[in-house]
Amino acid sequence: MKRMFANKEQAKLVRWHAEERKVDTMLRHPADSVQWRTIDRIYQEFSNDPRNMRFAMCTDGINPFGDLSSRHSTWPVLLVNYNLPPWLCFKRKYIMLAMLIQEPRQPGNDIDVFLEPIIDDFERLWNEGTRTWDAYAQEYFNLHAMLFCTINDYPALGNLSGQTVKGKWACSECMEETRSKWLKHSHKTVYMGHRRFLPRYHPYRNMRKNFNGHRDTAGPPTELTGTEVHNLVMGITNEFGKKRKVGKRKEKSTSKEKTEEHVEKQKTKERSMWKKKSIFWRLPYWKDLEVRHCIDLMHVEKNVCESLMGLLLKPGTTKDGLNARRDLEDMGVRSELHPITTESGRVYLPPACYTLSKEEKIDLLTCLSGIKVPSGYSSRISRLVSLQDLKLVGMKSHDCHVLITQLLPVAIRNILPPKVRHTIQRLCSFFHAIGQKIIDPEGLDELQAELVRTLCHLEMYFPPTFFDIMEHLPVHLVRQTKCCGPAFMTQMYPCERYLGILKGYVRNRSHPEGSIIESYTTEEAIEFCVDYMSETSSIGLPRSHHEGRLDGVGTVGRKTIRLDRKVYDKAHFTVLQHMTEVVPYVDEHLAVIRQENPGRSESWVRNKHMSSFNEWLKNRIARLQNLSSETLQWLSQGPEWSATTWQGYDINGYTFHTVKQDSKCTVQNSGLRIEAASDGGRRDQYYVDNEGFTTVNLANNAYKDEPFVLAKQVVQVFYIVDPCNKKLHVVREGKRRIVGLDNIADEDDYNQHVHGIGQEIPLEEEEEEDEVQYARVDHEEGLFL
Repeated sequence: MKRMFANKEQAKLVRWHAEERKVDTMLRHPADSVQWRTIDRIYQEFSNDPRNMRFAMCTDGINPFGDLSSRHSTWPVLLVNYNLPPWLCFKRKYIMLAMLIQEPRQPGNDIDVFLEPIIDDFERLWNEGTRTWDAYAQEYFNLHAMLFCTINDYPALGNLSGQTVKGKWACSECMEETRSKWLKHSHKTVYMGHRRFLPRYHPYRNMRKNFNGHRDTAGPPTELTGTEVHNLVMGITNEFGKKRKVGKRKEKSTSKEKTEEHVEKQKTKERSMWKKKSIFWRLPYWKDLEVRHCIDLMHVEKNVCESLMGLLLKPGTTKDGLNARRDLEDMGVRSELHPITTESGRVYLPPACYTLSKEEKIDLLTCLSGIKVPSGYSSRISRLVSLQDLKLVGMKSHDCHVLITQLLPVAIRNILPPKVRHTIQRLCSFFHAIGQKIIDPEGLDELQAELVRTLCHLEMYFPPTFFDIMEHLPVHLVRQTKCCGPAFMTQMYPCERYLGILKGYVRNRSHPEGSIIESYTTEEAIEFCVDYMSETSSIGLPRSHHEGRLDGVGTVGRKTIRLDRKVYDKAHFTVLQHMTEVVPYVDEHLAVIRQENPGRSESWVRNKHMSSFNEWLKNRIARLQNLSSETLQWLSQGPEWSATTWQGYDINGYTFHTVKQDSKCTVQNSGLRIEAASDGGRRDQYYVDNEGFTTVNLANNAYKDEPFVLAKQVVQVFYIVDPCNKKLHVVREGKRRIVGLDNIADEDDYNQHVHGIGQEIPLEEEEEEDEVQYARVDHEEGLFL
């Protein structure tokens, strides 16, 4: 922390959240959140000095040898500085390796023993502070710091918080009000009961057969304050140390024995959902935080995506087998899906409403295998598709993110019954919305209401075995976003990347932790020196591919051509229409045309303006006697007749290719769109279908009068062949990362484009209990056992 203040530029960065952050109604940074403002209100002495730091702690286990073995587990403890801008706080240079826990086995609940030195430091930094030299202000001051939240996967969240994260009370937010049910045939605990989050008099609450056979009149779980949670754990006495298991290896248990064993374990655990009193309660401000341990969106998306694709494609293991159907039989619901024993003694499982036929699986995977995305968007999706085995293989966390937020809603457009399909698409739309980097807090309540309805529909159509704890946790993500800021600031992607860097430090396999520490301290020393050297790139701040290229740089296929008269005039007209100095002359010319041609339509006037404005402006400027603007003189004369063209061009943070160049590549960089409006300024919506997707026919070029646009006006998109109509393409947004490049602090201010966070996909209400069709009637491809 002191080293950051020793450098003038970095000392200024620490103040960014208070002095340079864009302040409006949007959520862009944890400083915009409720929890940040709560700390400011309660501890004004701490918040009065913007140099005081707020950190997030991230920890997870890694195998330092880079293989999949679990015989050795090393736990780095990382600190992320939330005082910095969002584009810097997760960079390698600013992530602090505060501790490295060396263990052959993972520490589990004993992690508090190892964290004690860090907690001691945070206590001292909160209470006493440390005298620090500020190179920016040229003064000494007393630096304080606090721990704002922790970022972990769900098992590690349980280790840090001391809560149970499996079994009856697995939800870290619902706590003792967690709705759970033990399925005796599937031998697992599931978490449903999302009707209690609905409005009090919603019709779904009175439905029985569509859900679990019972009405639900309960209200949502109580949101406990930090003080109330602290009171629950005050009397807990911690017992650290791993207990060694002694005894002979148990024989494989029968189904009945497993159920009895589970019941006994539950009776033991029902005494308390707390395994320990977390060491974080030593921090004086910990009880004042609304959200102390954040749910990681990355792992939630990955687990939900894998469960969903497993249910649809059934690759080997699935959540819709014989045991799942027997659980439905025990619950007395969905009689159409109960197992049927044939005369030959075989068991037949009828196809459920979510069961895909072989043809539908082929259509789904064929659509995914044909997708080409822009450069830097994601890995090649086609590599994940196995058409031979009809499944997806080797999906990483980011692949799951792209699949569930962008690609899956398109790939299922022509399969599944509409109600099931729309429910899945709404779930995907939620993950897309909650992961945005700029969020309007006024829309979060509506987003939460839509998610609850979506989860209730999932309970109607999907088997109970689908609802692991990860399928329940999304219901708490909206509240977490309100309290801690955008979800991308509390997810583990940057931390996981940094853990990969630490793995690469291992040179001596006999002492992996020693290798990591030596490499880390060496890099820190180099970074310290680099801060005082000009024109030297930092190790921890990698140079972006688009840095210095926002104004445009050709990349491939350069060619000089001479323009014909028609193309020349259209290019000249486009430039003139976007110049501020020319606007008065545009209005004057339009007025002249209307005066000379009374009764003509606006469409005719616009066409006449386009064809004659260039020559009219040239003559108009030539007649002016005292024209002070040289720019207007140059513009009226027109550009040169020769022009340089490129097959590939980088501009505004995008990489663009021509269609011809795209055909040689595994990526798609030729798609773009602009915000087009009618003469009245109304944005046309006739390309949007009933499911909220924009579809276009690329073979039909309806409007060719204005082939040129300014680069600032375009947004990169990519096209996916519409599964419903092969002649059409579905348009999906590309992405870029320009914030932080060339002094750009806000992308909206740079490109002036504002996009919605979700699409309107219909979700029909089930008015009557008997309306739900649980079994597929359009195919009979069930499963024989």
